[in-house]
Amino acid sequence: MKFSPLNDRVLVKRLESEEKTAGGLYIPDTAKEKPSKGQVVAVGPGKLAENGKLVATTVKAGDLVLFNKYAGTEIKLDGVDHLVMREDDILGVIA
Repeated sequence: MKFSPLNDRVLVKRLESEEKTAGGLYIPDTAKEKPSKGQVVAVGPGKLAENGKLVATTVKAGDLVLFNKYAGTEIKLDGVDHLVMREDDILGVIA
């Protein structure tokens, strides 16, 4: 399935969370938190400013990003969970 975000929306695929702690203990599935790190899959063209000019998005496909735990809308594309969120919901890009 092909999906193209509109305006300043971004399609993000969540990265899997850690399965064990730094001390070596395994975390059961019921205790795992949703990861707040993901990879940008697709980006919209940007949003219109008040003066009518298009403000391009700053993230691009392939970027690793951090986002708020409750950001975005969950969707399933080809059996894989993704999030659609505004670019404003992204906290930063991981270098």
